[in-house]
Amino acid sequence: MTLLRIDEPATAKAGHPLWRLGFRPFYMVAATFSALAIPLWMAQYFGWLPHGTNVGYMWHIHEMVFGMAAAVVVGFLYTAGYNWTGFWTPVRGHLAALVALWLAGRLAMLIAPPLAAAVIDWLFLPFAAWPLFRVMQKANNQRNYFLVGLLGLMAIANAVFHAIALGWLAVALAAPVEAAILVIVMMEAAIGTRIIPMFTRNGAPGSTPLVQPKVDKASLGLLALSALCWVAQAPKWLFAPVALAAAALVLVRLYRWQALSTLSVPLLWIMHLSYAWIAAGFVLLVLARWNLVSVSAGFHALTVGSMAGLILGMITRTTLGHTGRPLKAGRAERCMFMLIQLSAFARVASALGFDTSHGMVLMISAGLWTAAFAVYAIVYVPYLSSARVDGKPG
Repeated sequence: MTLLRIDEPATAKAGHPLWRLGFRPFYMVAATFSALAIPLWMAQYFGWLPHGTNVGYMWHIHEMVFGMAAAVVVGFLYTAGYNWTGFWTPVRGHLAALVALWLAGRLAMLIAPPLAAAVIDWLFLPFAAWPLFRVMQKANNQRNYFLVGLLGLMAIANAVFHAIALGWLAVALAAPVEAAILVIVMMEAAIGTRIIPMFTRNGAPGSTPLVQPKVDKASLGLLALSALCWVAQAPKWLFAPVALAAAALVLVRLYRWQALSTLSVPLLWIMHLSYAWIAAGFVLLVLARWNLVSVSAGFHALTVGSMAGLILGMITRTTLGHTGRPLKAGRAERCMFMLIQLSAFARVASALGFDTSHGMVLMISAGLWTAAFAVYAIVYVPYLSSARVDGKPG
């Protein structure tokens, strides 16, 4: 059984199209939130918001990971989980309730008292993970249990974040967010390992990606060990060789997956390039551990370059496939893919010190990010909120 199939279930439940499958509402709210949250954060960063507004740096990093990224992950897993098992993940009222809980968390993080915000925000991931686990358990789909486990790790990291923010733990507030980012990187790495070569073989004429299961397992193992070393604050003499080996193996596999054969296929090159940012991120984290660059450079390579790039690549591809449209990129898709990659380069450059005293490069990166997700929202919200064009369920 493959990790992801783009074929459709034989039956579907009635109701408004928006609530028929998990990708529809979660992709919509995640993209819209992404297009709004970064300008809000920039307005706070440059002092354009009233004093006392609850949109600080920690709000920014928390909301991009436990808000935006979590919504995309849940929407993707609900849709893929239905295909893997043949059993319904949340739809209709159940799905709408989960989206409402996610939205309540975003509002709470802006205006609610800290303890209330912590409770409301934290509930989303456990409530979202449980029905996915039940579906997999019912289908005996043990192969993908680890993805539910990774959602559980994200929930733990979120709980630690709130405990620190409430003064219950004396730990750096960024630490659990970094841990959650690395959990998402592991999701990307595992899912990408299974689907990128397959999509390349099917979509890039003449390509013959080389897949070596033992090398894939070694690569994922090194990435996991690198992440664990970072979270555990292992000494740099241990973290550096492990992380550099992990980065090298990512690039080796991309070469064997024939990344260059995808240059004329935007739906493919966005995945390959975004996957390559994982290697860049770990190299930068090694340099950060040796105090040669900022930690921000490494984590923004992983978030803007890899996470956001793969998110846009996958939410585009799955939306097209699951709404009955051809898996082909037009002007909008090419535009958003270029915008997010330019945003990543600009954001990492800013973190590396290549910026003006007024933060112009940072502002450019924010504008490019906002434009990328705004294009997705403008073009794809009509797709997400209407029935499949081919009349099939989903």
